[in-house]
Amino acid sequence: MKPGREHLAELELRGVEQRFHARDVPGGYLTAVDDVSFSLAASPPQIVSLVGQSGSGKSTIARNVLGLQKPTAGQVLYGGKDIFKLSRAEYDEYRRDVQPVFQDPYAIFNPFYRVDRVLWKAVKKFKLADTREKGLALIEESLRAVRLEPENVLGRYPHQLSGGQRQRIMLARVHMLKPSFIIADEPVSMLDAQVRKHFLDILLDFQREHGMTTLFITHDLSTVYYLGGEVMVITKGQIVERGPVSTVMHEPSHAYTKLLLDSIPQPDPDQRWTTRIAVDELDHLDDNTPADTTAPEAPII
Repeated sequence: MKPGREHLAELELRGVEQRFHARDVPGGYLTAVDDVSFSLAASPPQIVSLVGQSGSGKSTIARNVLGLQKPTAGQVLYGGKDIFKLSRAEYDEYRRDVQPVFQDPYAIFNPFYRVDRVLWKAVKKFKLADTREKGLALIEESLRAVRLEPENVLGRYPHQLSGGQRQRIMLARVHMLKPSFIIADEPVSMLDAQVRKHFLDILLDFQREHGMTTLFITHDLSTVYYLGGEVMVITKGQIVERGPVSTVMHEPSHAYTKLLLDSIPQPDPDQRWTTRIAVDELDHLDDNTPADTTAPEAPII
């Protein structure tokens, strides 16, 4: 576990709501997140997936958790304290202990600087090493931990690396900091299948070997199934189902979850879709809509 950081605080959302002003909308605002509550435990480490279609409120929740967007109502609590009321020293600790991995591996780097910069900034900001030699050794160790050879990436500019390499450099930064929590917002949606698997395996390694809990945000149920753990299903800003991945996948209790499962293409050319799902059908799905319990076979990645 993390030396000197045995306190390992819990991360909790309590009744979080996020509304945005909007024209030509009843009431004058849109509700992106609607009374969402859940908690993430640092010990034992876990992987919890938050899955839903585009526009369901997933990324807004990520912004709330990371302190980038203050919720309209409710609280984001770290160790029982509202993160938007932390002292500067407490917030610095929070920033170290809750690390993001964003979706776009192209936008997270400044094209005018070599990729080394994001790693050295972490070393200096959080005082991870007291000499340059120790800092370089730490950087090289973390790059190898995410299956990158230091000589192949250090000293290069972002455009000289693939999307998968850039995304794994951000995982190397996470490895250096050893946070309790990773907030991964659609981190593999722009990666090809082989690199996607490597990325997911690294998250599993972080859980098992370094005790990191991950909130994995995605629209892709196949990646959720591969990671295992717990899953929460969100639609229209509300979490409508939660539980172990195997249970939710095979015995969905909510009609929206069943709709997501039915949207997974089957790896059989003889089992083609014969019906279409209209987007406005989603408006008629609520907690009282029974699910067809005949779930499809487990998705593959």
